[in-house]
Parts: sequence; structure tokens; C-alpha cells
Amino acid sequence: MKIEILGSGCAKCNKLKELVEKVANENCINAEITKVEDINKILEYGVMITPGLVIDGDVKIAGKIPSEDKVREWLTQ
Repeated sequence: MKIEILGSGCAKCNKLKELVEKVANENCINAEITKVEDINKILEYGVMITPGLVIDGDVKIAGKIPSEDKVREWLTQ
């Protein structure tokens, strides 16, 4: 599983990364988690407002931090 956190490094972006790492670790999910800070790459996903969460190339959410339960749902599908 490839997970990308889209954002410039703002507090919300960092919080989303921590949340995703926490859920992945708690559920023993083997995932490559990367931070994408290049604005052009972020725009390629059609994301205009960060933070954004992309799982295996699919944008799950943009502009807000999802609930822990929602992240768990996405990662365990």
C-alpha cells in the first residue's frame, strides 16, 4: 500500500501524517507513507487545499483531517 500525505508541512499536514502512521502501526498495515510537498505534484492530484490523503493513487480527502475511524476504514479495506 502506498500512502501519500499532500501538504507543505503545516501543522494540519503533520497531524494527518502522524494519524495515518498511528493507525497503520496499530493495525499492522505494511504501507509506504510519504510526504508530498511539491505544489505541482499536489495539483496533479487535483487537490487545491491541503492537507490531502492519497491511498494507492486515489485521493481520499482534501482540505481537512479525517477521523481516526475513517482512516482505519480506508487502510483496512
